[in-house]
Amino acid sequence: MEKGQSNSHVDDLKNRLHQFLEKLESIEPETTDLNDIDQLISLVDELENQMNRLKKDQ
Repeated sequence: MEKGQSNSHVDDLKNRLHQFLEKLESIEPETTDLNDIDQLISLVDELENQMNRLKKDQ
């Protein structure tokens, strides 16, 4: 993988992580339901998959 493409993937991963953190901070523990938790788990799974693809491509 060329360096520019790798940097782009890292930037995408950083953006997704930032979105995850914003979502996590916006959740109110008193009103959180299972759907909210499932969405967070899905985001973590997506981040993990992106990171694994990035490692594999390098």
